[in-house]
Amino acid sequence: MRQPAIQGPHQGQPILTAGKPLAQAKAAMILVHGRGATAESILALAGEFKQPDFAYLAPQAAGNTWYPYSFLAPLADNEPNLSSALAALAAALAEVERGGVPVEKTILAGFSQGACLALEFVARQARRYGGVVAFSGGLIGPPGAPRDYAGSLAGAPVFLGCSDDDFHIPLERVHESAAALQKLGGQVTERIYPRLGHTINQAEIEHTQKMMQALL
Repeated sequence: MRQPAIQGPHQGQPILTAGKPLAQAKAAMILVHGRGATAESILALAGEFKQPDFAYLAPQAAGNTWYPYSFLAPLADNEPNLSSALAALAAALAEVERGGVPVEKTILAGFSQGACLALEFVARQARRYGGVVAFSGGLIGPPGAPRDYAGSLAGAPVFLGCSDDDFHIPLERVHESAAALQKLGGQVTERIYPRLGHTINQAEIEHTQKMMQALL
C-alpha cells in the first residue's frame, strides 16, 4: 500500500509487539489505543484473546493522543494529527506485510479514540482485511459528513460494539458507521449493550476471538 510521505507528530513513534513474531505467526492484529492510553496498555488485550498463533502490533501516539479534539469535530480541527495518525496505521500495516502476514490475515482493532481511527482508516483504505473491530467507536467527522469512500472491503468482517449510554460515542454515529461500512462491502455486526458505559465487555472479547479463530 503506497502512502504519501507524511511527517507529523506520530511519525517516528514506536510500534510495540507481542505474541508470535511475524515470521512465525499465522495471522496478525494491529491494536490501536485510546486517548490518554498507551500502546503497552492496549497490548494487554492480547492476553484476553488467547490466540497464540497471532502477532500483535500496537503503534504509539505522540503524547498518548491521536488527535486533539472530539472525533465529532470538523475534520480540519484535528489536522495535521489525524493525517499523521492514519499514516501511522498504514506504517504498522506495512510492517505486518513485510513480516509475511497478508492484509487478508490481519485484523485492525481499537478502543475509543483508537476504534474511531481504525474505522476511519479502513474506510479510507478499503480492501479485504482479515477483520475490523471497534470497541466503542465510530467513523470520524462532524454530523452530516459525507461518507463517499472509495474501494471495497470485499466481505471483510467488521464488528462494532458500544453501549447505548456511552458518554463519548453517540449511538446514532455507531449506526451511521455500521451502515457506511456495510455499503463499502463489509460484513458488519453491530452490538449495542445496555448501560455498559465506555468500556469493553466479555461478549465483545468472545466475538473478537471468533473472528480471530476464523482466520486460522
